[in-house]
Amino acid sequence: MKSGIATPRRDGILFVISAPSGAGKTSLFKELIDIFPDLRHSVSYTTRLMRSGETEGVDYHFVSPEIFTQMVSVGAFAEWAEVHGNCYGTALQPLLDACVSGSDILLDIDYQGAAVLKQHMQNAVFIFILPPDFDELRRRLVGRNTDSAEVISMRVENARHEVAESHWYDYIVINEDFNVALDQLKSIIVAQRCRREFMLPRMKAMFQPASGCNQ
Repeated sequence: MKSGIATPRRDGILFVISAPSGAGKTSLFKELIDIFPDLRHSVSYTTRLMRSGETEGVDYHFVSPEIFTQMVSVGAFAEWAEVHGNCYGTALQPLLDACVSGSDILLDIDYQGAAVLKQHMQNAVFIFILPPDFDELRRRLVGRNTDSAEVISMRVENARHEVAESHWYDYIVINEDFNVALDQLKSIIVAQRCRREFMLPRMKAMFQPASGCNQ
């Protein structure tokens, strides 16, 4: 029988995931969104061109460099960075709205943006996805058939710098076996949602005396 007491709303959790190109982050992202229907995907802004198979407003908000610069000037981004010659940014207001409404957000950004958010977002969890090794990373990049040999070499070299930053993340997942990596990410999300600080509002409501009862 329902008590009639509304379940108090907790703050939303921001799950920040970073990975070098080719580590399999995009595929893992899509699976997580399917598994957790209440987990929202924060759509970043970028100045890079749309790739085949991508959709505006789903994969990214694709904007011109001029519009991106205007957004930077008015403080529209929680963080932004230039990566591989293109700019990427996370809109600030949706993150604030999600926190207040109790919605959990899944955010895909590089380590530079994650480092900025780590200083300002209290309810954020930082996860870094690694490839098994750099040889496998190169094979995956070649297999995508979207970049030239020169660009692939640049991405692999950049990946070495990115991986070196993984030490300050809360969790590290090695994507050698896709299903294993997915299970680990699922476990992290479930565990974070059960942390004491997020459960306390609901516990207080459960154990508070019902109004009108004799003391």
